[in-house]
Amino acid sequence: MAGTSEIEWTDVTWNPVAGCTIASAGCSNCYAMRMAARLQAMGHVKYRGTTRKSGGRYVWTGRVNLDEFSLSAPLEWRKPKRIFVNSMSDLFHPDVPEAFIRSVWEVMEKCPQHHFQVLTKRPDRMAGLFASKKISAFANVWIGTSVESGEVADRVKHLVGIENATRFVSFEPLIGRIGEIDLRGIHWAIVGGESGPRARPMDEEWVERLYEICRRDDVAFFFKQWGGRNKKAAGRELHGRTYDEYPLDLDV
Repeated sequence: MAGTSEIEWTDVTWNPVAGCTIASAGCSNCYAMRMAARLQAMGHVKYRGTTRKSGGRYVWTGRVNLDEFSLSAPLEWRKPKRIFVNSMSDLFHPDVPEAFIRSVWEVMEKCPQHHFQVLTKRPDRMAGLFASKKISAFANVWIGTSVESGEVADRVKHLVGIENATRFVSFEPLIGRIGEIDLRGIHWAIVGGESGPRARPMDEEWVERLYEICRRDDVAFFFKQWGGRNKKAAGRELHGRTYDEYPLDLDV
């Protein structure tokens, strides 16, 4: 599936992979699970077998489906876009073959007009592929990891070791205090609360501290939302304004 996105920091999503597994507490209420369940119920082959019902809700089964046909989509978009890669899965899930990851990378290399935003909860695998030269850094490919609480803050260390890339951290859904964290070497931070029917609260102090750390470490700060059951009502203002910053040298 590829299409226009309502996610504030991107233009479109591109999903060569469907299906996933829970990696950490931040995945518990993943919107992609709910969306995949709907698409599976509608008969989309790509999402077949990716979710099952458990305890009154849909969860991942662990099945990961590869969509070869969607690989060419960015090549057909002539107007430059910010493209969120795999909003419905994780490109670095252990069941995604290296050959397929390299195919995704080859498409991104062929599309310098776009900025690709690759976000993973498995930055250790991503860093390993960079270290072994199986994938390379490109100016138009931003690489990022999700950190929802201090318990998984170590993911950042895998990211900063990747050279010559635009690196970002998504602190969303922010469900716990991050604590002291060194963001030197990180170019962009996204901060946001969880949204949806089971949304867990985000403490304003957690947001303020991340804002201070970003200013201290010269990291572009993007405040996505306060979240909650009605994210539109909660809004996305901090200090009476919105923060929609991007990496300075890649301002789009």
